[in-house]
Amino acid sequence: MVLNYIWIAFFVIGFVVAMLQLMIGGDTQIFNGIVNSVFASAKTGFEVSLGLTGALALWMGLLKIGEKGGIVAILGKLMGPLFRKLFPGLPQGHPAYGSMVLNISANMLGLDNAATPAGLKAMQEMQEINPDKETATNAQIMFLVINAAGLTIIPISIIVYRTQLGAANPADVFIPILIATFAALLAGMISVSIIQKINLFDKVILAYMGGLMAVIAGIIYYFSTLPKEQISDISTFAANFILVLIIVIFIVLAAVKKVNVYDAFIEGAKEGFGVAIKIIPFLVAILVAIGVFRASGAMDFLIAGIAKLFSLLGFDTEFTEALPVALMRPLSGSGARGLMVDAMTVHGADSFIGRLACIMQGATDTTFYIVALYFGSVGIKNTRHVIGCCLIGDLAGLITAIIIAYLFF
Repeated sequence: MVLNYIWIAFFVIGFVVAMLQLMIGGDTQIFNGIVNSVFASAKTGFEVSLGLTGALALWMGLLKIGEKGGIVAILGKLMGPLFRKLFPGLPQGHPAYGSMVLNISANMLGLDNAATPAGLKAMQEMQEINPDKETATNAQIMFLVINAAGLTIIPISIIVYRTQLGAANPADVFIPILIATFAALLAGMISVSIIQKINLFDKVILAYMGGLMAVIAGIIYYFSTLPKEQISDISTFAANFILVLIIVIFIVLAAVKKVNVYDAFIEGAKEGFGVAIKIIPFLVAILVAIGVFRASGAMDFLIAGIAKLFSLLGFDTEFTEALPVALMRPLSGSGARGLMVDAMTVHGADSFIGRLACIMQGATDTTFYIVALYFGSVGIKNTRHVIGCCLIGDLAGLITAIIIAYLFF
């Protein structure tokens, strides 16, 4: 229902803004741009889904091996105490526990190609016990909000872009990004917990979150002791090594249990192919609406209005130059990435704007894309409070990113 209203709003606002530009400025090309954007966005939606097909088939196949080999169950038991508190609607030992652990772990390592299939698998497993197949459960909402926070320990791709654009220390945004994305995660979890009446002060939750914070602090300390030029290389090696290790462990454990590994892989890969086909209309729908909103100039008007407001209030408005990245981030990952690169190109990779754009890019994930992708894969239409809670996390990440950028740079 919420997605329905948002989808309509993007089209209506885009049309109104385009009409204003036509009547006031006489811009007769504005509707050409909107039409081109509609078809380009539809093509992008299909290409993204098609691009996911191979990755989904691969990782769904590997997850099926892991499931039959017992690794998913082992991960579920390790995180069971925490997940029973955060996902009270899921039965103890539910298979979704293991898939969620894999998804969150892959996200933290920046392994998007592994994170998405594991997340989709978790959604499918939770959907199996959903009494209302078109309405999101509390557990699915909590999982999606955690996923949309995009907690990434090592922002490898951003460091690589900064290196290519000549940053003196490409990894100098590493700690600010970690702080901002952790703030987004906490805000999202708190908002969901308030609505779902989950006690975040439970000793089990506090123990696990404290352990996570200790691990993050240890990683920050370790990387702070490394020479600048080694940070990107070591983080990339660590992520890839862990990825290969996971694959080998999956296969070995399954082989020890005398599982037919090849048949298990094929079985999972077939599921992955089916999921990839199913999400095409959902992605096309949301990307077309976003394309209309962008092409109409509504995004530019919004940014200009925010800059004017902060100027009238007497605040420094330098940060508004990076706002396009923040406003685009919930809508389009590739769009936000392009705006981040543009900010570094125009202002310099080591400028305040360039660094802030990178922190904003790493602070959260693409909320609307994730909602369309994950809920679309299981046919959920009533998303309830998920978008509101995700956007609260996005806002917290954005505000933290701005504050941290002023403090650090």
